[in-house]
Amino acid sequence: MPIFQEQTIPTGARLAGWSWLVEAFGVSAPVRHPACVSTQHLAGSRREARPWTLYDKRYQPENTLAGHLAFALRHENIDLLVLKRLLHSAPKGELETMVRATPAGIPSRKAWFFYETLTGRTLDIDDAPRLPAINALDPKRYFTGKPRLSRRHQVRDNLLGTGGFSPVIRRTKTLTDLIQLNLSTKAHETIGRTGAHLMARAASFLLLADSRASFEIEGERPPRNRLERWARAVLQAGNHPLTLDEVLRLHRVLIEDTRFVHPGLRPDGVFLGERDHNGDPLPEFIGARPGDLDGLIAGLLEANRRMREDSLDPVLKAAATAFGFVYIHPFQDGNGRMHRCLIHHVLAECRFTPPGIVFPVSSVMLDRIDDYRATLQAHSAPLMPFIEWRPTLDRNIEVLNDTADLYRFFDCTEQAVFLYSCVRRTVEHDLPREIDYLRRHDDAIRRIMNTVEMPDRLAEDLLTFIRQNDGSLPKRRRETEFRQLEDAEVSRIEAIVRDAFQGF
Repeated sequence: MPIFQEQTIPTGARLAGWSWLVEAFGVSAPVRHPACVSTQHLAGSRREARPWTLYDKRYQPENTLAGHLAFALRHENIDLLVLKRLLHSAPKGELETMVRATPAGIPSRKAWFFYETLTGRTLDIDDAPRLPAINALDPKRYFTGKPRLSRRHQVRDNLLGTGGFSPVIRRTKTLTDLIQLNLSTKAHETIGRTGAHLMARAASFLLLADSRASFEIEGERPPRNRLERWARAVLQAGNHPLTLDEVLRLHRVLIEDTRFVHPGLRPDGVFLGERDHNGDPLPEFIGARPGDLDGLIAGLLEANRRMREDSLDPVLKAAATAFGFVYIHPFQDGNGRMHRCLIHHVLAECRFTPPGIVFPVSSVMLDRIDDYRATLQAHSAPLMPFIEWRPTLDRNIEVLNDTADLYRFFDCTEQAVFLYSCVRRTVEHDLPREIDYLRRHDDAIRRIMNTVEMPDRLAEDLLTFIRQNDGSLPKRRRETEFRQLEDAEVSRIEAIVRDAFQGF
């Protein structure tokens, strides 16, 4: 049976679109949702046969660059990685012939625009005649930036980024529904109903919980002073524009001891994974080559600026910036925590989060760690077969081929859905629950103090011990620090705690 990128091609079908182009022109890139055309008629014209999309025989294009590129641009999801590498390797003359043959055609003008935008090269073609402008991306299918007209191509550039770095986010029903929840408004309304003092305490607890979870995701349990230092850095998120200097400043806050970690952009390779019994790397993920980091980070920051100016939904923007950063993996250590810090930065900068509040998205990610890892690997895992590497003498890795494009272009839809679901839980559950807890806590403490006069610290301990023991004071605690309490007082206090936290 014929195989394409380790997938068996459906019986009675031929490659089409991106998959045909990758095969025909030897493009080194994964096709995540390959397409093929059946030799038969299909009910409904197309059918999903995971991972394949199978099209009716009427869709069969000419087996040429122009035929299959037009098919891909019309019928398949845009794949900027495949498109960039295809346009870079395809004969320039064939592209020029395609454009000259149909100068007013939508696929021709799009191919021309993408060629010059993504590769930085120019086709030997005069500027497009005066025609109605078309969009580079269909706003009905994708979240887009504000259109910038390219008069040369008569194409509106509405990409989220540039040729140096550009994510794609598909306009799925799930994302559309999440955006319509107006989570930022809900969060502001929740805070507006809460007293300033209570809100300040809730904010402090949420910030500490997020900081602790961010370290725990990496398998670390740092001392409290390190947690607090990182929490202060997260709280500053959004106060300054996101520049390379700001990213490096935050990294210095995270990595205080630089004796064993290079500060700033790394000078060597980086991988995630295991080691064999000799200590040699068994990578599951490999970051960008060190020589590509300056350009990739510059592209990421430019895309972030562009998305901000274009008023892209803040959570989508946070996903594109933060996940783009972690895939590049520009530091020797701390990439995961910086990735999560960038989420807070974007949400705060866009005023999605209320001032002084940090949504504990890291806590949700820790609770959903398997989903989080699957989301990270959804983009990175398919790239591994296209990265050539070798182990170094110091048991690191060295990348041998040009991989920069693998980190420049990615479909961020799945990552955006995951992040939005985490934000939704913080707004609809974690924030109101923390406020509710503090109200119940304060009510219980007040009633305990009205029952028995004692120091605040002791009342706090008493409340904690009773809650941890399902509403009863543990026998050991009753016989030690609370031995002076009378039985009736203990029973009354236990009832107070149970009543205050009933249904919580």
